[in-house]
Amino acid sequence: MENPVIDNKSALQAKHDAQKIAFAPIMFQAAKALRDLGILDFLLKNRRKACDIETIAKDLKLTNYGVKVLLEAGLSLEMVSETEGNYSLTKTGYFILSDELTRVNMDFTHDVNYLGMYALQDAIKNGKPEGLKVFGNWDTIYEALSELPPKAKESWFKFDHYYSDYAFPEVMPHLFDTPIKKILDVGGNTGKFSTYCAKHNPNVHMCILDLPGQIQVANKNIATEGLEDRISTIALNLLDNSIPFPKGYQAIWMSQFLDCFSQEEISGLLNRSHEALDNNGALYILETYWDKQEFPASTYSLHATSLYFTAMANGNSQMYHSDDMVKLLEKAGFYIDKTYENIGVSHTLYKCKKKTG
Repeated sequence: MENPVIDNKSALQAKHDAQKIAFAPIMFQAAKALRDLGILDFLLKNRRKACDIETIAKDLKLTNYGVKVLLEAGLSLEMVSETEGNYSLTKTGYFILSDELTRVNMDFTHDVNYLGMYALQDAIKNGKPEGLKVFGNWDTIYEALSELPPKAKESWFKFDHYYSDYAFPEVMPHLFDTPIKKILDVGGNTGKFSTYCAKHNPNVHMCILDLPGQIQVANKNIATEGLEDRISTIALNLLDNSIPFPKGYQAIWMSQFLDCFSQEEISGLLNRSHEALDNNGALYILETYWDKQEFPASTYSLHATSLYFTAMANGNSQMYHSDDMVKLLEKAGFYIDKTYENIGVSHTLYKCKKKTG
C-alpha cells in the first residue's frame, strides 16, 4: 500500500516514534519514579562508582526487581545508559532530575493533569473542562484553586509562577519607561506582580482585579508585605461584561492571563479595557505565543499546555498563535505600539494603544 503521508522520516523511525506515543503515559510514570524514588540522584552522586542493580536497591531500600524494571525503562527513555551491568546517568536523566523547568512541568503534568486527561475527548466534544471533575464540581479550575488538594495546588502555582516570575525584572524598564502612577493588574491572581511593581517603584499604586478566591489570598500576601496602602484589590467575575473595569489608571496589565480564555471572552476583556483607558493610556499584554518560540521544546510544551486548558482549566482556551491575539486587539480598537520579544521564559510583551480618529 502506498504511503499517503509525505515527510522526511523513515517508516522505521516513524513506527518507533508511534510506539513512544502509544506507551507515553506508562513511561512518564517510570521517569517520575526514577526521579522520586532516588534512583537518578543515586546515579548522579555515585557517577564514579559501579552502580549495579543490587547496590542501588540496597542503598535505597528497594527491591532488585523494582530497580531493574525502572532502569530498563530508563534505557528506552534514554535517561540512563548501561555497561556490563552498571548504570550511568545520561544528560536527559540529569535534566529530569535537576532542571527546574523540567521538574515544574512534570509535577504540573502529574499532580494537576494526569488523571483528568482521561476525559480529554469528552472535553473536546462538550467544550467543558471535563477532566476537572477528578477534583470536584467547578465550572473552571480558577474557581477551584483555593480548594484543590494540597499537592495539586502547590504544583499549579509553581507552574504558573515559574513562567511569570522570571519575566518580572525584564518588563520593568518597558512598563516604567514613562512615569506611571496607577496600574490596573487584571487577573492579578495572588498579587505577585503587583507586589513586585510596588517594591520596584515606590511611586506607583496597583489595583488587582480577580475572582474572590484569588483576591482573598492576594489580600493576605499584601498584608504580609505591608503594602496595603500601595496595593488595592477588587473582587469580581472577570467574565461578566456588564461590570466595567474601573477608570483612572494609566496602564492596564495582563500577564499570562488572556490565554486562560476563549477568543470570545478575550474580546469582552479587551473591550472593557478599551473603555477603561483614556486615549493616552496603554494596555500591556505578556503572553507566550507558540509561533514565536525559538526552540522546538518550547513549542511542544505550549501545545501540551493548550490541552490542559481544554481538559482541566475551562474547556475553551489555549496558548495562542500571535496572529490570533493581533486580530482580537485590532477588533477591540487597539494597535500594537511596541513589541518586546524574548522576555522571561519565551514571552512576548505587547504595549497596546487605542486607535484614534
